[in-house]
Amino acid sequence: MYQSECAEYIIPVRDALDVLYGRWKLPIIISLTFGSRRFKQIIEEIPGLTDKSLSKELKELESNQLITRKVYDSFPPRVEYSITEHGRSLSKVINELRDWGNQHRKKIIGN
Repeated sequence: MYQSECAEYIIPVRDALDVLYGRWKLPIIISLTFGSRRFKQIIEEIPGLTDKSLSKELKELESNQLITRKVYDSFPPRVEYSITEHGRSLSKVINELRDWGNQHRKKIIGN
């Protein structure tokens, strides 16, 4: 009885973490919540993020329908990334994580 109740919590949380796992996915999603961005704009907004990591994470986020990639017919080609409605559905989770992170920082650091 208790195992199935626990599994009802663990399985969907594990599914969510599988999609969001990685050092850069949430920062990329947060960046895109402020508007469409080009590749280099995302790199500039997130300290420590490399081209290789961003490329990998963008592909995974796109395959999970959290972001879209739009290629403009121009020379040179222009590509913009945007958050989807499905990606926007994470805003409550991200806000809760931010609030918890602020509380945790105060508790640990004492500020």
